[in-house]
Amino acid sequence: MALFNRNNRKGGFMDEIRCDEPSYLIWKWHPSGSQLGENQRENSIRWGSSLRVKDGEVAVFVYKQKNGTMQDFIVGPFDQTIKTANFPVLSSIIGLAYEGGTPFQAEIYFINLARIIQVKFGVPFFDVYDPRFADFGVPVAVRGTVSFGIADYREFIKLHRLSTFNLDDFQKQIRDAVNRYVKDTVANAPAAHNIPVIQIESKTAQINDVVEYDLSERLKETFGVVVSGIDIGAIEIDKTSHGYCQLMSVTKDLVGATAKAEAEAKIKDITDKQRIEVENYEETLRIQREEEQYAQHMHTRTTNFDAYQVEKQAEVGIAGANALGQMGTNRAGDVSIGGGGDGTGFNMAAMMASMAVGGAVGQNIAGAMNNMMGGINQQTTPGAVPPPIPTVAYHVVANGQATGPLDISVLAQMATAGQFTADSLVWKNGMAQWAKAGTVDELKNLFANAMPPIPPIE
Repeated sequence: MALFNRNNRKGGFMDEIRCDEPSYLIWKWHPSGSQLGENQRENSIRWGSSLRVKDGEVAVFVYKQKNGTMQDFIVGPFDQTIKTANFPVLSSIIGLAYEGGTPFQAEIYFINLARIIQVKFGVPFFDVYDPRFADFGVPVAVRGTVSFGIADYREFIKLHRLSTFNLDDFQKQIRDAVNRYVKDTVANAPAAHNIPVIQIESKTAQINDVVEYDLSERLKETFGVVVSGIDIGAIEIDKTSHGYCQLMSVTKDLVGATAKAEAEAKIKDITDKQRIEVENYEETLRIQREEEQYAQHMHTRTTNFDAYQVEKQAEVGIAGANALGQMGTNRAGDVSIGGGGDGTGFNMAAMMASMAVGGAVGQNIAGAMNNMMGGINQQTTPGAVPPPIPTVAYHVVANGQATGPLDISVLAQMATAGQFTADSLVWKNGMAQWAKAGTVDELKNLFANAMPPIPPIE
């Protein structure tokens, strides 16, 4: 039986080191059933004892050596026996002599990283001054709650002695610091944030944001805690005080003038918006009017396009006749008939081309002149505009390229000159696809007396 007796094991009792406190921030381990400071075992840890650290906790081993204090940090979750593999500092200060349950000197503290501490604070009435009326101090009180926790446990330990840490004292220190910071922020709010003293109660949310930002940095630097929230429940003004009554009397007219100025500004803003809307509406109407005028112009141009097309065909025909005549003058493409040999022969091709084009142009011009004269001589109703003379024009494929539109008189001249045949492809508006000229009823007659092609010269 002695084999299974824990009391007879080498080195004595093996400890189960853990924290079962329901609510704590920092707790020093001591054996179960004993009071803190009553049992020497709380500072004499057995090698091989079990250590259990829950999630959200950190266990701090504090070794007091001749060369100073050293620490090991075990972050939960952790559930293992104490051995040098898990304790870097322990492995450096404990030799083989400590194996087998021999105790070593250390204090163990548990730090709760998951707990959020809430501390209520209240700043009694203190005077707040409006920089515009520095002679009138208004009593103001503030109450609220600050919530904080420990995130950086290493920084926290640097700022606090774990062995003497007391949560009540720590909370009091936090409360006193919060009171000072809140009082300082509220007292400077009128000057720093342009908040009138008589309106400070309605600006609680704005002041809360300022306090939370400022207080978070200060508490982190001073106490090593992380603020999770500041809730200013109320900012109260002693409206029965002499300072408040004096300030209200002085600012009454100013408040009225301010309200009037704000109303006038709103009216001006509305007037400006209405004026801009009217200007935008007028601009929209102008753009619509211009678009309608342009559309009417394009419609008129489209309606008179046939007459415009005849005019341009006449201009092109005259230009072509002039060019061909110039070519004949320059004797371009001369062919010597009669064997002159010096290039001074009769230019038959140029002459025929000039005749063909000239005749076509002449007919177009004559037709256009007749139409113009007929339009002048025609009896019309005063104020009436005669419709354009209908024309029939075709597009023709020549040398693989589409040209035109050309009316039937021009096509007739081209057919006479052999430049337009029954096999030439033609198309006009209304035709589904290109067709040979000889298959089109209104073009068949053009080829009845057409000149046959010139046979090749052998």
